[in-house]
Amino acid sequence: MAKVILQLGELTCPSCMTKIRKAVENQDGVSNVKVLFNAGKVRADIDQSKVTGDDLSTVITDLGYEVKKVKTKELA
Repeated sequence: MAKVILQLGELTCPSCMTKIRKAVENQDGVSNVKVLFNAGKVRADIDQSKVTGDDLSTVITDLGYEVKKVKTKELA
């Protein structure tokens, strides 16, 4: 397992946050999704054998939102 943090471009409304959260949650191997509206970040635990941070970046980009940075950290 790993924790992924995706730094987003500006989120303009709470419905954007919900749309992103649902899309990320629907990916196989993703759990504990949190979208931090004011910080413009998405945090999630991922099973890297099923999904990567770059995969989640693509999901968010395909929704029309900007992903500025992807950071993945292995969980002990």
